[in-house]
Amino acid sequence: MESHIDRIVREAAARGAFDHLPGKGKPQQFDEEGTTPEDLRLGYSMLKNAGYVPEEVRLLKEIEALKERLDATASDAERAGLIKEIREKRLRVDLFLDGLRRG
Repeated sequence: MESHIDRIVREAAARGAFDHLPGKGKPQQFDEEGTTPEDLRLGYSMLKNAGYVPEEVRLLKEIEALKERLDATASDAERAGLIKEIREKRLRVDLFLDGLRRG
């Protein structure tokens, strides 16, 4: 069963109403602005433009770099150190995210 809105969109598409939209045929670029509370958008935008990266994102990137180093090393001692460092950073991320969930 087609909804009223679906019918309107289908008819508009059949008339070619969407044929000349900017970006047609290209992947859509979605910004997180729609999911960010309105009172935080300006501040977040300023931080993003200044190159600020949230702590948890920075840690996750570091973990990925450590994993790449782990895959490339053959030394048992170095592997043990990298595994320990990965676990410590993962714990910090988990604690941070748990704090966010608890609000």
